[in-house]
Amino acid sequence: MYHFQLRTLLSQFFQEDIGFGDLSAEAIFANEQASGSIVAKQPGVFCGSSLITQGYKLLNEQINITTLVNDGEVLNQGSVIAKIEGPVREILTGERVILNLIQRLSGIASATAQAVTILDDPNIRICDTRKTTPGLRMLEKYAFKMGGGHNHRFGLDDGVMIKDNHIAACGSIANAMARVRKAVGHMVKIEVEIETRQQLEQAIAAKADVIMFDNCSAATVREFRALTPANIITEASGGITLENLAEFRHSGVDVISLGCLTHSVKALDISLDL
Repeated sequence: MYHFQLRTLLSQFFQEDIGFGDLSAEAIFANEQASGSIVAKQPGVFCGSSLITQGYKLLNEQINITTLVNDGEVLNQGSVIAKIEGPVREILTGERVILNLIQRLSGIASATAQAVTILDDPNIRICDTRKTTPGLRMLEKYAFKMGGGHNHRFGLDDGVMIKDNHIAACGSIANAMARVRKAVGHMVKIEVEIETRQQLEQAIAAKADVIMFDNCSAATVREFRALTPANIITEASGGITLENLAEFRHSGVDVISLGCLTHSVKALDISLDL
């Protein structure tokens, strides 16, 4: 996680929440000091230690933070994640933003760890997608890694993915691939999304670097993997959830990407207790 970008994001989030000042904390407190703990209310995998330390230091350098849990570590119900001591006004002003972020990131890390356990196949990487919350992609993809997953593209400039709408607008996989080959350098991988055997054959003929089997059953994924040359990376995606993920165990693909682990994950319950 890039700390310069993190400080910029935190500044934006605090500006949104605090506005011209915290009317509640500023009306009640002056220079009073307090101490407290950030505590896990349910088990899971933690993510977000830098958000706590940098967030509070951004509000007031006099706040002392001691983190007791590292990113990626397992939490039990009641685990103390961090201890905080300093001006009570800024501790309370920063509470909501910091908790919102670490709850969401820990939820993603926890769900990702669950997915890795369910799949139980060291030969297949669990990857994220671009189905992230606008403004939080860097953080959510970091949380995905802390849960034991791997990152797919960070953005449209990371690599080429020729999807169904590209193919429909271009006329064919061959046409789309030819145009891409002319436009991008040799360092850029090209992935093609397919749904049928005919499309698979076209993607293989066009020498795609990666072929995604989109919205295919586990049986179809195994069939398509067997037809794909070993030098082509294969990915399964679309319609795969924690409920049916185990069906894809030992399917032979290199990657399974899961959008559900970022776009609809439930936040982990974490609180600040003074």
